[in-house]
Amino acid sequence: MMMKSVQRAFTVGLLLSVTGLASAAVMLKDGHPGKYYVKNGDTLWDISSRFLEEPWQWPEIWQINEEIGNPHLIYPGDEIRLSYVGGEPRLTVKRGVQETVMSNGVVKLTPRVREIANDEAIPMIPASAIAAYLKEGLVVTRQEIKEAPYVVGGRDRRVVFGEGDTIYARDNRTQWEELEQGYGVYRTGEQYVDPETNEVLGYEARQVGLARVSNHEGEIVSMRLTDSTEDIRIDDRIFSTEDRRVRAVLYPSAPETKIEAQVIRFFDRLNSVARNDVVVLNKGIRDGLKEGNVLDIFGKGEVVRDRQLGDNVALPAEKTGSLVVFRVFDKVSYGLIMESTRPIYMNDIAKSPAGSY
Repeated sequence: MMMKSVQRAFTVGLLLSVTGLASAAVMLKDGHPGKYYVKNGDTLWDISSRFLEEPWQWPEIWQINEEIGNPHLIYPGDEIRLSYVGGEPRLTVKRGVQETVMSNGVVKLTPRVREIANDEAIPMIPASAIAAYLKEGLVVTRQEIKEAPYVVGGRDRRVVFGEGDTIYARDNRTQWEELEQGYGVYRTGEQYVDPETNEVLGYEARQVGLARVSNHEGEIVSMRLTDSTEDIRIDDRIFSTEDRRVRAVLYPSAPETKIEAQVIRFFDRLNSVARNDVVVLNKGIRDGLKEGNVLDIFGKGEVVRDRQLGDNVALPAEKTGSLVVFRVFDKVSYGLIMESTRPIYMNDIAKSPAGSY
């Protein structure tokens, strides 16, 4: 009886039965392990892929334990174990132990508790793969570019500037009525166009520097560049650097509406992308996409010559991977490729997982 009580004290949550779900059926993966110990560097996606055919489905079958503040948080040292209750598979997550070094040098081992800092929890997707896009990337409209404050000059009549230099920026529209201490310096770049409708979906704004305000007089502010990844130029735009830090927990889910998007942009790749690369899709908030939505990627089928009838036949599209949407704008979104069985190309289709709508 004591052993069972101790085990209940460690247990942080149970996955619900894999049957009877309203969404797509959840299937255990062939050759799944009986248990797994969470390690530093793991992600929830990778761990789930050891047990489930579709890793993104783990939140759908997660049972909340009222004794734990947030059982979705998993930490290095925790044990994930597969068991069967009433003939149905369930996964239990059991807290690992936490080492505390006392003042006398003695190491005390205690069960991990819910007060553990959220930042120590493992992320759902690799944080390092998307950090720059959360902090530095923007998609803006032509009107937002037109109305944004801009660099008008710097000291000594120079036209390019770098870290440590002072620049002057002008806001002749609002005269900096909501002045902040820190800003990002952005350069507008690629125009995003829908490949089907030719609608302009937005403009890429790439952060090239950071600046802090040192003085303000009417339309003009003085700023000191605290960081620069490229030369700062006259006419570069100034935008707020809102907090876009990587969230420790990003819950994966199927879109609430049927989505069929296209890949319209790569970053730092020429011809194709694969696992852990970031792509831009031609769908966004207005289409129903949200952060955490999972989409399957399909490559266009090849066109082959039918030697019997003498005509050309388009082969069916094949699934080549999956992605998680981690940042959403009005008309476009950023997605991280989580799995790829073949190279993923421009204009490949990304759509709602089968059976989820």
